[in-house]
Order: sequence, then structure tokens, then C-alpha cells
Amino acid sequence: MSAASLRNSYGQALVTEGSENDNIVVLEADLGKSTMSCLFQDAFPQRYFQMGIAEQNMASTAAGLSLVGKVPFINSFAVFSTGRAYDQIRSSIAIPDLNVKICGSSAGLSDFGDGKTHQSIDDIALMQVLPNMTVLVPVDAVETRKMVKSMVELQGPVYIRISRADLPIITPDNDEPYCVGKMRSVRAGSDCTVFTYGTLVHEAVKAAVRAGEMGISVEIVNVSTIKPLDGEAVKKFTTGRKSIITVDEHSVIGGLGSAIASVLSNTSSCLHMIGIQDSFGTSASNYEDLLNGYGLSEEHILKTVVENCS
Repeated sequence: MSAASLRNSYGQALVTEGSENDNIVVLEADLGKSTMSCLFQDAFPQRYFQMGIAEQNMASTAAGLSLVGKVPFINSFAVFSTGRAYDQIRSSIAIPDLNVKICGSSAGLSDFGDGKTHQSIDDIALMQVLPNMTVLVPVDAVETRKMVKSMVELQGPVYIRISRADLPIITPDNDEPYCVGKMRSVRAGSDCTVFTYGTLVHEAVKAAVRAGEMGISVEIVNVSTIKPLDGEAVKKFTTGRKSIITVDEHSVIGGLGSAIASVLSNTSSCLHMIGIQDSFGTSASNYEDLLNGYGLSEEHILKTVVENCS
């Protein structure tokens, strides 16, 4: 499968939606060529606001714009758009339930070269703990495009977490809209269920193929909506399974694993959480080295499947 840029798809989707809705405005924290919000700047310069390295002011300005009927998208690296502006997001956007869309680009460990200051291992926890906030993580460029359209149509604050990496396309490229709150099985299986999102869906699928060669049938579920989490779907995908595994490109504290665990807390399910073990990221020569180093690669997912499903 060919890989495509989620960031380019995001920027192109902003342009598409902006051409159909004059109320869409885009705010950027000096990273437009990385987040690809620069594509919107080229198309609609009068609706593009370069805020500089000032995420707090950007969030507050977006709140004000939403109060006069605009649909603001604010953009920065995930670690900055959520962490640096957390108080403004909490007080000025989430509490009043304003219609502001937050893009966290270069999320997780995907900004491999810049190290722990630029790697977001806590952004999902920060955003999903906020009442009124929807949290989305696209798996590929097609889902990114559909997700942006859904964000425009959804009233209220939304956080989208976008990887820096180019990823294979597994979402059907058709007219079916993205449905917030829906999780999708991307590989069927009967022994074990793996819940994950983004880059790690692709790692998990590769691990499942190898597990199948060992006689272990693994289902992979793309949880592209972290919040609101479909508890009934979680229970459906875990019924009768020997083991349930979650894989987070995020701290194990406050990520998808924690959300799944809360759904399954009153069941007898055997849950194993893979994720970053209460530590920051680090610099590396490539993204794959970090996935390996933090136990998030195909090999580590396969090892956990074999240990708990054989």
C-alpha cells in the first residue's frame, strides 16, 4: 500500500471546507509549513491569522472568534497546542463549550528528531479529561480528510491528533462520511482483540499477520474516536476473546488503554496495555527506532499477543 501524508491531507481538507464555508478561519502558531495550515493561507489569506509562538493567545483569540459565529481551527505541534495552551483551552473553550477546533500536529513520537520537548506523550490525557471535548486520531490521509469535514459539522470543541509520518491508506476512499464515536475493525480475528489508533494500527496489523501464521487469530480495531468512546462497541469486540490488548503512542496513564479499562472494569476481561511507560520521549535518527525503543513496534505487539493468546 502506498503511503500518504496526513498533514497534507489536513491542510487540503481545510481548503476544501473553507471554500464551502466562509466562517471557517485558521490560526497558526508559526508552524504553518509543518502543520500544513499554510495551504489555507495560500487559498484564503484574509481568513488566516499568524499568531506567532503564542499558543495561549491563539486559543483565547479562537474563543473570541467562535463567539461571533466563526469556526476557528488552531494549529501547532500537539505538545504545544494542548500543553502550552491548556488553561486557555480549559477555561475559555471547554467550559463554555465553544465551537473551536484544535489541531495537534506531529503527534506522539513522530517528531523523532526533536526529542522529548516536541513529543506529545500526554496530549490525549489532557484533552479527554476535559468535559465537552471530542478527541480524534486519524489512521491515514483519507480518514483525516473525512474527519476534518466531520469536525466542521460537529458543534463544540474538538481535538484532532495528527502524525508527522506518511502512513498507508486503509480507509475506503468513498463518499461515506466519518462518524464521530464509531470504531472500525480493520482486520477480523477471534482469539484476541487489539485496540489502537493512528500509526500503531499499521504496526498492529503487521503483528496480527505474523500471529496468524502461528495459529493465533487477532482482530485489530481502529479507535479513531478516543472520546466519546463507544463502550458498547468495546464490549462487542471483546466478548469471548482470550485476551484484550491496547496499544498507545502515548503514556499508558490517561491514554486509550485507560479509557478501555474503564469500560471493562466490571468484566472479567484480561486486558494488557502497551504504551509509553511513564517517561518522556527522546531524540532518535528515525521514527522506527523510537517505536522499537518504547515497545510500540510490530515485534512488541506480536510478543504480547503470543504471550497472552497461545
